[in-house]
Amino acid sequence: AGSLSADWLAARGERGGSSVSGSAESPGGRSPGEGRGGRMRLRSGVFASFCLLAEALGVALFLRGFFPLPVRSLPRSEAREDPPAEPAPPGTGVVSNWTKIPPPLFKRAVIVLIDALRDDFVFGPKGKQFMPYTTQVVEKGTSYSFIAEAKPPTVTMPRIKALMTGSIPGFVDVVVNLNSPALLDDNLIWQAKAAGKRIIFYGDDTWVKLFPKHFVEYDGTTSFFVSDFTEVDDNVTRHLDRVLKREDWDLLILHYLGLDHIGHMTGPHSPLVGPKLHEMDNILKKIHVSLISNEDASLPNLLVVCGDHGMSETGSHGGSSEGEVHTPLLFISSAFEKRTHPLTQAEVVQQTDLASTLAVGLGLPISRNSVGNLILPVVGGKTMREQLRFVHLNGFQLSRLLKESTPAYEKDAGYELFKVAEKSHGNWIKLYLEGNNSEVLLNLGKKVLKQYLEALKILSSSLSKQVAQYDMYSMMMGTVIIMEVLLLLLLSVPKALSSQAEFEVPISPPLFSLLFYLLCLILCAVHVIVCTSAESLCYFCSMSWLTAAGVMMLISALMCGILSAIAKICENSRLPLKNPVVSSSSWSEIDVLILAGTIGHVLSLGASSFIEEEHQTWYFLISTLCLVLCQDLCRSNFLLKDSDPQCSITLKQNPDSAGAASECRNIDIPAPGGSKLGKATSSAELPTRSERWMSLASPWIILICCRMLRSLNQTGVQWAHRPDFGHWLTSSEHKPELSCLAAVSLLTIFFLVQRRCSLASKIAMALGLLGVYSYRAAVGNVVFPWQHGSKDVSK
Repeated sequence: AGSLSADWLAARGERGGSSVSGSAESPGGRSPGEGRGGRMRLRSGVFASFCLLAEALGVALFLRGFFPLPVRSLPRSEAREDPPAEPAPPGTGVVSNWTKIPPPLFKRAVIVLIDALRDDFVFGPKGKQFMPYTTQVVEKGTSYSFIAEAKPPTVTMPRIKALMTGSIPGFVDVVVNLNSPALLDDNLIWQAKAAGKRIIFYGDDTWVKLFPKHFVEYDGTTSFFVSDFTEVDDNVTRHLDRVLKREDWDLLILHYLGLDHIGHMTGPHSPLVGPKLHEMDNILKKIHVSLISNEDASLPNLLVVCGDHGMSETGSHGGSSEGEVHTPLLFISSAFEKRTHPLTQAEVVQQTDLASTLAVGLGLPISRNSVGNLILPVVGGKTMREQLRFVHLNGFQLSRLLKESTPAYEKDAGYELFKVAEKSHGNWIKLYLEGNNSEVLLNLGKKVLKQYLEALKILSSSLSKQVAQYDMYSMMMGTVIIMEVLLLLLLSVPKALSSQAEFEVPISPPLFSLLFYLLCLILCAVHVIVCTSAESLCYFCSMSWLTAAGVMMLISALMCGILSAIAKICENSRLPLKNPVVSSSSWSEIDVLILAGTIGHVLSLGASSFIEEEHQTWYFLISTLCLVLCQDLCRSNFLLKDSDPQCSITLKQNPDSAGAASECRNIDIPAPGGSKLGKATSSAELPTRSERWMSLASPWIILICCRMLRSLNQTGVQWAHRPDFGHWLTSSEHKPELSCLAAVSLLTIFFLVQRRCSLASKIAMALGLLGVYSYRAAVGNVVFPWQHGSKDVSK
């Protein structure tokens, strides 16, 4: 103790709380080796600030690797450029003159996006029962039907981006889903507006936020009133009759939210789903009949029906279950051939394919960031030269995007196959321009088309993998820094929480030791090997060598500091204990349970099933903790005497430590002679018998409350559909019981709090609690005693 106090006073006198001791021998008896090693005392706040900065660096590195940036090409302002020409035929005498974007295939297009429309709502039994007109068009009409697969996260804003840009948004887009900023990437809406097309939109206001000033007319509806199943769709449909009669638009987009709201509130098997699907079927019938009746001889119209995402068996979305990622995609137009046989199984395409297909159909450039493929049946009625031109434009766009985002793009199988198909395409053009109309020309065209489609599939797959590919090296480096800081904090907590709130940090041993330089060399060697052999882009490898070396030195210094702190702890553990009463290293059952429960809970978060049912883990841990607390309280209050015999024995054997022990435990101890010790604890400090029984009953009361809470609301994924007390209370026939419970709860709050409040505070709180009940009565959740029947209170 004298050594520690002398060192501390010396440090305070020299540097004001921070000094470096480099003397050969300290006054308190420090060994020469320790003095020469060099140690700096830091205040806990300075040390915590350093740890916070290092932790922020580690978290930033980890998040940068966990959330890879999506594949991006040039910004939108630089996206407009001349399209590529057809592949040049071999030889010098023949040149193709088709260098522009192909003309549009459709005069006008209507996109009907039904939020949370699952594929079985159209292709399953529900479709046949509640959507008869759509089913008839799908099975016997002039249409092409597909199942569009959406990539997670299956929430609205990222899905709209995928539909209009053809790119795959990452999980970072979930963060901005509630406040959608303007979309600055190249997209179909921007290309259509730049081409002079007039766009009208009605529906979810997310579109208005993503595409500001792009629509000549719009009416946005908010998606946050989830209990609204009717008005949110009526506000879209009310414009239809007027707009469909007009000729001053080229693209009409409708986004219906009612089905999604029903799913959130009642699930996909609710009786409300059928009437909503029937309502959507009547709307599609109205639009289809109007488009057919207003067609002219020049170009046909197109109706596209799709969903942004599906819904799970519980009515939610955002994950990757089959019900959430599979949505119907229908193309309906008189330009298509009429079906001669019913649809057996819809082909699965990617949701990102819609952007490329619509761009070709409307005569627009394909978005530069699109990773989608052209859906060939939509353009299957065109000539072979036009089909080859379409897939060549799509392949050129994908290969350019791959070239701009992947260093080793030439080794990609899709890029190589595209170059082969492009060469074969040039041979086909040579035969075509020479006037060859034989069977050879047709067979060669089919072969080239097949090569293009295979190349498109591989290119799209390669680009899509870049979005879902984690930057493992950056994640590992961030994790190492985080874990080192965590371990250093754990080792430093005892000293940081001491009365002096400062501790020695070894400076010289880590920074000038052989281990430090050895770790730096090893980490630099690993960095060189990883960065030179990595096939994909790595954020940590893209840093400058000076920055990367600084991170390596930080990791090495943290590791050396941890090893030095562990060595100091081991050295101190060999010294004899000066105060055995205070320094007790025994672990209680509660300590073991808390440690085991924490470790077990952390390990359980490694599996998605345990995350979905995490509340079950907490139920178990809380119940076990309450039982252990009950055992501990029972033992301490009833099985032990007023004076702990172990403590008395310890004090008798160590009379010199009686003063320190009495100071810590407030024990009255007479002279440490041979006489017996007096009362070990003051009588005023002893709990009464009623307090003992109350403390013993507390864990059981908590257990009963926890059991009631478990029955209040079924949560998770597996058991959310089971009945619970909350559903029983909120049902219409039990509204009086809920009203009584709410009134009693509000009155209890008032009487518990009002005792310490002034008169003005009591009046304000009473009015506030009355307002809470009145609001619930106004929206129909509870009733007033004078209310008769289900008549609503005036809002």
